[in-house]
Amino acid sequence: MRFDAKQLREMSKSVRAHALDAIRRAGSGHVGIVLGAADIITAIYANFLRAGVDKFVLSAGHGSALLYSVLNLAGYDVGDLNNFRQINGLPGHPEFGIDGVWATTGPLGQGIGNAVGLALAEKIRGGDGIVYCLCSDGDLSEGVAAESIAFAGRYELDNLVLIWDDNGVSIDGAALVDLDVPARMAAAGWNVKYVDGNNFPDLNRALRGTTGRGAPTFVDAKTVIGRDSSMAGTSAAHGAALSDSEMMYLIEKNISYVGDDLWKMVAGEKHKKYVPSYPEIKTDKIPVPDLGVVASTRELSGVYLESLLASGASLIGGSADLGYNTNAKTHNSVDIVPPEFHGNYINFGVREHAMGAIMNGMAVAGLRPYGSTFLVFSDYMRPAVRLAAMSGLPVIYIFSHDSIVVGADGPTHQPVEQLPSLRLIPNLNVYRPCNGAEVAHAWQSAIADVHNPSAIILSRQKFAQISTPKNADMSRGAYIIHPATARRVRVTIIATGAEVPLAVDVAKKLGDAVQVVSMPSVADFRRQNEKYKSKILAGFVVAIEAAATAPWFEFADAVVGVDLFGMSGPGGAVYSNFGFDTDTIARDILKKLK
Repeated sequence: MRFDAKQLREMSKSVRAHALDAIRRAGSGHVGIVLGAADIITAIYANFLRAGVDKFVLSAGHGSALLYSVLNLAGYDVGDLNNFRQINGLPGHPEFGIDGVWATTGPLGQGIGNAVGLALAEKIRGGDGIVYCLCSDGDLSEGVAAESIAFAGRYELDNLVLIWDDNGVSIDGAALVDLDVPARMAAAGWNVKYVDGNNFPDLNRALRGTTGRGAPTFVDAKTVIGRDSSMAGTSAAHGAALSDSEMMYLIEKNISYVGDDLWKMVAGEKHKKYVPSYPEIKTDKIPVPDLGVVASTRELSGVYLESLLASGASLIGGSADLGYNTNAKTHNSVDIVPPEFHGNYINFGVREHAMGAIMNGMAVAGLRPYGSTFLVFSDYMRPAVRLAAMSGLPVIYIFSHDSIVVGADGPTHQPVEQLPSLRLIPNLNVYRPCNGAEVAHAWQSAIADVHNPSAIILSRQKFAQISTPKNADMSRGAYIIHPATARRVRVTIIATGAEVPLAVDVAKKLGDAVQVVSMPSVADFRRQNEKYKSKILAGFVVAIEAAATAPWFEFADAVVGVDLFGMSGPGGAVYSNFGFDTDTIARDILKKLK
């Protein structure tokens, strides 16, 4: 050990003082965790965390002032703590990209999943780094935490240490965690330790020798929220502002020049700011998948992915128990299992939310993960998808079974609002391809973009393949896949995915003044200039997509879509019942043109 208990107490006082001062200047923040858990984070950073090797995740992101304070003292370039919670200053919850911050946290439970992903990535790479994660009662109450904890136990991640700030209090009163959290952790395959979270000898003993035992470690650290304040041990201590005079009293009480000097010894160990470096994945020699005149896009995607993996592409895949259904698991997929962790495929189990959060951690570590499930279940993992987009992480999502044509499984499994809702997430690339060329383009674009996540939306059902013209520029997001033969375009039909062949049939029925536009990426098309948009959206514009209609009125005069939940029945019959029929659509368009 480098620092003894007496030194650590002074260092912890410094952490408290700087964090409290940042909160006081901001006029808001979370005092309770600063006063209660400063000793835990001090012990980790002062005595255990090896800069450049180990990682720390604050899943209890509301304690951001605590994290920024210790990072600043430990020599990380986090910026000015005086700008905490201010425009262009340090954000109210930690965000990946700030020096020393390994995960964007705040939505509770996400950080636990991120930490699991970081630990898994370290195992896959064969490193000896340890991942420490500090969580709260609220984190452990969230479903994504339970999913991630179960996964970590299954995968024997003995390089992961989860410390529970166990103060028994949440915003509304008593923390409603499991009646016996340590028993739950033990049942999930974790080593469990108990410690006084404000006793440095205890903390040092608990954190020493926690790894390499074939299981992750859970440390139950008893603390007092808002320790030493007038609100100590009460729910009011979580986020309620103390009076300015009490804040000044607590700051002055914790100012420690000795502690500041001791932290300089830690800060003296220089480190480079971490920026993830991703492996180069070449796609130029991967053939466009071709399964003939009729195919599902999930099959086409599977063929392309199989070729990618055969080429040696550094992708780590996985699925929430649906790998063969989504075609995300191919003949070239090799299961990753402990203790060796060789391979390129992860069986996440039925844990969509954990899959999303774990992949975020893997992407932060510099891996290129992809994960799959049915489109309707993207709802289960949406918070993690949102954080990937916010953090700029190049995670790839394969969402198959993309419409009401799922059929007999019924409306519970038929996505209606999921596709347009994914398109609303800033920085998320969303592709719904209609043929092999568009599937290849979606994969190529997703792999090339190392700054944003991508979702590839795929069909379960087979449908007619309409060829993409050789001169089409798919990077523009939309192109004319079926041109009008008349000099003047009277009607443009926009379609995506499985609705493209239907749109072409409608166009043929309506005559030579109708063109069909395939729009695999709405966002890419939106970025085009007005000249190109005018060319693509000529005449009366109709959009056809088996999803909610409202967003399409940005481009279209009329929309054929689904604004109700689906129904049980054969897929084709359900499709027709909702108006996806050549004669019906053609007749409705003619009525609107009169």
